[in-house]
Amino acid sequence: MSQSTESTTESNPFTKPGFIIAAALVVALIAATVIIFLLPKGQGNAQPAETSGSATVSPSASAAVNKSICGLPASSDVALGSAPSSKWELVGRMAAPTDPNTIGPGVTAENGFRSCFAQSPTGALYAAANMVALGGLSDEGIQRELIEKLVVPGRGRDAALKDIRTPSSADSSSIQIRGFVIKAYSTTAAHVDLAFSTSTGEYGHCVLPLKWIDGDWKVEISDAGELLNDVAQIRDLGGFIPWSGA
Repeated sequence: MSQSTESTTESNPFTKPGFIIAAALVVALIAATVIIFLLPKGQGNAQPAETSGSATVSPSASAAVNKSICGLPASSDVALGSAPSSKWELVGRMAAPTDPNTIGPGVTAENGFRSCFAQSPTGALYAAANMVALGGLSDEGIQRELIEKLVVPGRGRDAALKDIRTPSSADSSSIQIRGFVIKAYSTTAAHVDLAFSTSTGEYGHCVLPLKWIDGDWKVEISDAGELLNDVAQIRDLGGFIPWSGA
């Protein structure tokens, strides 16, 4: 690696361990280490593909629309083309949306663990945002619960449980959600693209694939216990629906 490349990489917060931990999308959410290699700013950082509008996947005729495990009402909607009017709460240092009677989290435990979201596009969006916020907490118990309850069962979840790593409470990095796109949705699966900013003003995004299992949304990961989509740096929030609580 050349000296100029090393210098650029060191100045890029998306490649620093502190950011990777704070982002939670990489380490804490699935308790696995993913190394992100990004192009330097201004040298071809691509915008997210197909993020304009609200892509949908029509549910199959046999797909059921059901209440969540905690009784939140379901919706037959398959699109979310504008930002919901949301109330936000701090989960650690990250703002997360909340509507416990309609969208979720319908259950917030004494330790702060948040779960149970509505079977709807907005429910999937809230679930993804709250998963990321929970992932930033420096609490191994919450990280284990996050993997056990909100990750799709299988080899990936088993691998993640063997390698739980939590963010450092002393880390100064932080992220906040800035926008979203529901790239695909049916009553059994959703792809939620979240855009976020770092405390230093950089932008990134990641698509979280969710599945509706046992009355709640769960994130799908690889058999190796890693996210299916890497966190990627973006120049700005073009193509995303603005949505933020901080």
